[in-house]
Amino acid sequence: MSSTAGATAAIKVLPAPPGLPEPLPEPTVEELRLETVLGALSDPLRLTIVRKLLLESEQFDHSCGWFGFDRPKSSLTHHFKALREAGVTRQRQYGLERRSHVRIDDLNACFPGLLDLVAAWAPEV
Repeated sequence: MSSTAGATAAIKVLPAPPGLPEPLPEPTVEELRLETVLGALSDPLRLTIVRKLLLESEQFDHSCGWFGFDRPKSSLTHHFKALREAGVTRQRQYGLERRSHVRIDDLNACFPGLLDLVAAWAPEV
C-alpha cells in the first residue's frame, strides 16, 4: 500500500513556449471523467510518470527518455498513451519524438486536489 508524504509537494507550473506543435488527440475538458483518470493513475508506473512531471520538470514537456526508466520502449509508449487518452497528460509530436506534460489547469478545474494528492504520493520501497 502506498502512502502520502506529510508535507505538501510543490507542483511546478512552467509556461508554454511559443510555436508549439498541435497536441495529439485527447479528451476535451468536458470529456474528462474521474473514473477514467483514476484508472490511468492506478498503475504505479503511470503514477510515477505524472508525479515526476509535476515535481521535477525542467522544461515545458519531456520525452520518455527523460524519465530514465529501464523499460522497453513499447511498454513506455503504452503507458504514455494511456495517460494521454485518459486526459491526464498532453502529448505533442516533435519530429520523431513525442513529449508530454500534465494537463494541470484542466485537471485542477475538473478534480480539485487530485494533482496535490499525486504530488504528495510516495512510492513504497
